[in-house]
Amino acid sequence: MSLSPGQLLRGLAVVVFIAAWAVVAHTGSAGQGSGDLSVLLGIAPAVTALGLLLWRSSHPALTGAGILAMLGGLAWYWPTLRENIALLFFIQHLGTNLALGTLFGRSLLGGGEALITQLARTVHVGELSERKRRYTRQATLAWTLFFLINALISTILWLFAPHEVWSVFANLLSAPLLAAMFIGEHIWRVNVLPPEERPSMAQVARAYRMRNQQKAPAPDLKTPQPPANPS
Repeated sequence: MSLSPGQLLRGLAVVVFIAAWAVVAHTGSAGQGSGDLSVLLGIAPAVTALGLLLWRSSHPALTGAGILAMLGGLAWYWPTLRENIALLFFIQHLGTNLALGTLFGRSLLGGGEALITQLARTVHVGELSERKRRYTRQATLAWTLFFLINALISTILWLFAPHEVWSVFANLLSAPLLAAMFIGEHIWRVNVLPPEERPSMAQVARAYRMRNQQKAPAPDLKTPQPPANPS
C-alpha cells in the first residue's frame, strides 16, 4: 500500500514529536534540561484529560470554577513539581500502562468478547471465523501482558535502580518496545491468518472510531408532552 506525501509527512512529524518528547522526558528525569518544559510534558496528559472533562460539562459555572481551580493548583504546586520531575514521569508511565492493560484485560473477563475481537467484528461486519476469534482473543491477552509487564518493570526499576536507568527504560525505550510489539503481532498475524482476514491499519483505526461512536451516549432528549386539556 503506497502512502501519499501528506501521509508520509504526518507520519514523520509524529515520529519526530515522539522522539523529542522522549528526549525531554529523559533529560528532565535525569535532572538535566529545562525543568519547566519537563513539568509541562509530565502534566500534559492529565491536564488535557481533566480539561476535556470540564469542557464537556453542561454547567458553565462548574467548568469555569474547575479550570480556575486547576490552574491555581498548578501555580501553587509548580515548585514542588519541578523538584519531583522523575516522580512525575514515573506516575505518567505507570498510569498509562496500567490504564491500557486494564482496557485490554477487562474485555477478557466474563462472557464478553475481547477488545481486538470487537474491533475485528466491526471491520468484517460481524462475520468472524473461529480462527479469527481465537487469534484476536490471544492478541488481546498478549497486549494486556505487554502493558502490565511494562508497568511491573517500570516499578521495579524505579524502586531499585538509579533514576537514570529507569528513565532509559520508561522514556527512551517505550516507543521502540511498542513498535517491536506491533511488528511482532504483525508477523504473528501473517503466519496464522489468511490474507482476507488481515485488516489494514486504516481499517483498524476506522473500526475503533466506529466502536467509540456506537458506545457514545445518546443525547438526553425529552419527548414533549401534549398540553393538558383546559379544565
